[in-house]
Amino acid sequence: MLQTPHTFIVIPCYNEENAFTNEYSNFLENYPEATICFVNDGSTDNTLVLLEQLKQKYPKQIELLPLQKNVGKAEAVRQGVQYCIKEFNFKYIGYLDADLATTLEEFMLVENNLENDIVFCFGSRIRKIGSTIERENSRFLIGRIVATFISNILDIKVYDTQCGCKVFTKEIAQLLFEKEFISKWLFDVELFFRMLNHFGKENALLKMKEIPLNSWIEKGNSKVKPTYFFKLWLDLYNIKKKYTKK
Repeated sequence: MLQTPHTFIVIPCYNEENAFTNEYSNFLENYPEATICFVNDGSTDNTLVLLEQLKQKYPKQIELLPLQKNVGKAEAVRQGVQYCIKEFNFKYIGYLDADLATTLEEFMLVENNLENDIVFCFGSRIRKIGSTIERENSRFLIGRIVATFISNILDIKVYDTQCGCKVFTKEIAQLLFEKEFISKWLFDVELFFRMLNHFGKENALLKMKEIPLNSWIEKGNSKVKPTYFFKLWLDLYNIKKKYTKK
């Protein structure tokens, strides 16, 4: 009888052939309760081949969802979450970036905060004594501007909505990932809006927890084009418009 997975980690992959290191193998061998669901988002390099090889090595701990065409990070994550919910029984689910800027082990530490009434935990790249947060200064400054603006739009005190480490109970994930997102890259903001709209602001704040990461190391170039900085504000406007109750 196969062990029922306790945790699913959805990882979207688009041309990530250089991202697969021993970190994945080390994690899977040390965390038998975890399963990784890779979503191959229409990659044009050897990503799919490498994922199939990894699945052959860890058939009980790796699921592979191959998408024929590139749909973008938001939809890839959404389809991955929906696939896991439909096909498997588990307790927690979340997502990470393939480059593991946030490690898989750190993901599990964030997950440990899902207790009592907390249904949604997310990592936060707060630079503080004792942490290792490595990010280009230019990206850090732009990120802080965007994060502050998003916090004001949401009208909640959240430091880092865009960190790519988020984990949910299965039940709340089913609700939050049911419908398609407006933005390919700012879907994290929509997740917060969906929490606020579903529970109401006061109750939602009691069900979310922001966890400062011990380590976050920027790796490689971002898949987000620099020109998106200008479209970002239109996406934010459309998101705000959709989720603001009249």
